[in-house]
Amino acid sequence: MCQEIYHMMRMMNQDGLEFQLALQCAPLITGIKISNLLMVCGKREDAVQNLLEGSDISCFCVMSSPKKTAFLLYRRAELEMYLGNQDVRQLFQKLGYKDFSLEYVLPRFRKRYEAHMNGEQQFPHEMGLLLGYPIEDVVGFMEHSGKEYLYSGYWKVYENVPAKKQIFLRYDEARETLIRLLANDIGIRLIYEIYKKNSENYYRERITRVS
Repeated sequence: MCQEIYHMMRMMNQDGLEFQLALQCAPLITGIKISNLLMVCGKREDAVQNLLEGSDISCFCVMSSPKKTAFLLYRRAELEMYLGNQDVRQLFQKLGYKDFSLEYVLPRFRKRYEAHMNGEQQFPHEMGLLLGYPIEDVVGFMEHSGKEYLYSGYWKVYENVPAKKQIFLRYDEARETLIRLLANDIGIRLIYEIYKKNSENYYRERITRVS
C-alpha cells in the first residue's frame, strides 16, 4: 500500500463502518469476490444491515460477543453458484454437511465458528469455501494443517502461486480504490451502485472455469 493511501487512511474515521467495509470487503464490493468476512467492534448488526440496504450484498452474522461481531457478507446468487460446484459439494459432505442450501449451511457454520472462537472446536475449514477460496488451497490447508504452504496472502496458497499473486494484487487494488473514493467524500451507497454491474459477469466467467 502506497504512502498516499496510508495518509488518507490516517485522516479518516477508522472505526466507522464505511471505512471498515472498504478496508475488509473491497473485493466483494467491487465485484471480484463472492464474499468477505467483516469484523466490527461491539454488537452492530443493525448498523451493518442498514448500511447494506439497497445493495445486492447479503449479510449473515456468524459470531457475536459484547466486544466484536463477525459477519459473512456475500452476493447470494454468486455464492450459490459456487456451492453448486461438484468438488465444493463433495468437500462440504466430507465436513459433515448434508444439504448445500445457504439456509442449511450458514446456521450450521455459525455454530461451528462460534464453538471454534470459544475454544471448543477446531477451525471450521468450510470457512474457506464460504469465502470462495480456490478449493485446491482449502484442501491443501486441511491436508497440511495450515503449514507447508507455498505463499501466504489473503489465504495460504498450495498451488499455482503466480495466479494467486495476481488475484491478491487485484484485491489490494480494490481496497486502495475504495479508500480513495471514501477519502473524496463518495459514500458507500454510491460506491455500491458504481460496482454493482461488475459482479455478475465476473462470477459467471469464474464459475464456468471451476465447473
